[in-house]
Amino acid sequence: MPRGRVWPKDVDAVQTQTLAGCATPFATHSARANNLLVDAFPASPEELLPEWEQTLGLPDPCAGEAPTIQLRQAQVLARFTAVGGQSAAYFISLAATLGYEITITQFAPFRFGDVFGTPMYGVAWAFAWQVNAPTFSVHKFEFGVDTFGEPFSYWNNNVLQCELQRYAPAHTYLLFNYD
Repeated sequence: MPRGRVWPKDVDAVQTQTLAGCATPFATHSARANNLLVDAFPASPEELLPEWEQTLGLPDPCAGEAPTIQLRQAQVLARFTAVGGQSAAYFISLAATLGYEITITQFAPFRFGDVFGTPMYGVAWAFAWQVNAPTFSVHKFEFGVDTFGEPFSYWNNNVLQCELQRYAPAHTYLLFNYD
């Protein structure tokens, strides 16, 4: 408060009690306004997560019956930032956004002059590509990110498969190899 006789600092003063009564709602509104800035970014929504999901066509059956907050946020971010692409780097980046580490194998038909021992793939293999991922991609509970009641860890590749199949070029065959 400013200094002077008009601005008393006594605890019993009416002005001090009035401002103390207004401080809690103002602090609450300020905190919620700051949280809105966090929720407006698709990588970290909490209160606006259902709105982000509805806008992006989520949740989908790929994530299972009760996906974690972390997985839901990763799917929202992946769908929001997915602009489309056909390169291996694009799909590796998309998988990384979802929390998966993958590599991609591309195939080509056998041609005369190829090195002896090269697999003799047919013409259809020009349109095939393979995602190589661990058999189990373990996602661990993160304090401060996940919420009470979520599992300490879960492992599956369902979301990876669904999202990559969603964005795979229509003329290609997508194969999955889990080591």
